[in-house]
Amino acid sequence: MPTTDTPHPPYADRREAGRALADALASRHWEAPPVVLALPRGGVPVAVEVAQRLHAPMGLLLVRKLGAPNQPELAVGALAQLQPDLPPLRVTDDALMRWTGATEQTLTRDTQRETAELARRRTRYLAGRTLPPLAGRTLILVDDGLATGATARAAARCARLAHPARVVLAVPVAPAEAVRALAAEVDEVLCLWQPPAFHAVGAHYADFRQVDDDEVASAMTRLDGKASEARA
Repeated sequence: MPTTDTPHPPYADRREAGRALADALASRHWEAPPVVLALPRGGVPVAVEVAQRLHAPMGLLLVRKLGAPNQPELAVGALAQLQPDLPPLRVTDDALMRWTGATEQTLTRDTQRETAELARRRTRYLAGRTLPPLAGRTLILVDDGLATGATARAAARCARLAHPARVVLAVPVAPAEAVRALAAEVDEVLCLWQPPAFHAVGAHYADFRQVDDDEVASAMTRLDGKASEARA
């Protein structure tokens, strides 16, 4: 598996990171045809490069972090939703909840708020698009990197509900401990770069500007157009 902790220059941006992932995945033989599932928002520009290189359909696996009290960037859990007719799957870190003082009451409140945000994003990004059949396929989950891995864990468990043949988590960069922790959740973790001193995902990109709603929606529209051209 092309994973390294040796010195590595920062990725120029998410598209360059996506092309590097695509290079690592393109030579694979997939016994079950792949479907690329991006974790919005940051995973979308990365996943577009992978889907185009693999000539694979791409969809979104919507995820939202559940933050700790007074530390919203520290995830004590996460929500993931693949299909709109199923409620979001919630995953929590019980030890981290105890350490941060998070309670079921605060988590329930945050879950309600983030469930509403998932619905908003589905409408904004997908505009009624549906996923191809996922049962028996290879699902490649793509994000721009991992920190604690909370959202990726929720995404992996959510993907399993679709009864795929195989689940692969593919990211350009992550700390080694997150990769090890997630290895039990998927069939394979493909991480190109595991920096010995990991501070934050964005520290390993030269350009890590925020991906906004318009960029995600535009990417999905462009993919629709390319898919139509390919069928023609």
